[in-house]
Amino acid sequence: MSTRIFSGGPWEDRYGYARAVVAGPRVWVSGCTATVDGEVRHVGDAYRQTLTAISIALDAIGKAGGSLQDVVRTRIFLVKAEDFDAVGRAHGEVFGAVRPACTSIQVAGLVDPRMLVEVEVEAYLNDGTREERSEEAP
Repeated sequence: MSTRIFSGGPWEDRYGYARAVVAGPRVWVSGCTATVDGEVRHVGDAYRQTLTAISIALDAIGKAGGSLQDVVRTRIFLVKAEDFDAVGRAHGEVFGAVRPACTSIQVAGLVDPRMLVEVEVEAYLNDGTREERSEEAP
């Protein structure tokens, strides 16, 4: 059994998807951009767009009962390779202590040319039955 989480974004109903899907301990968050209330925020600023997209994704994880510490994977889709440092800096500011697996991909474009970045997030909600291991960061 799975649970769907909705953010009320304009495309969820129109295109038939959920902001996030929870199945067992796993949470998959759909790609998030800096679109808030149907408007692209921070036009021209990849750093701030990344922070907004991550915030939207983390809100969905929170609605699933998780938190930042439960994030295990992120995927970053960016339009301009020259924005990679700004996008990576924003990612590091949020996830630096958590250190999820991360993939960054340059794409030809997103559905709105004002969008510079889209972020996907996955989380694992540990129910305390598994021993978690982490090595110290270098």
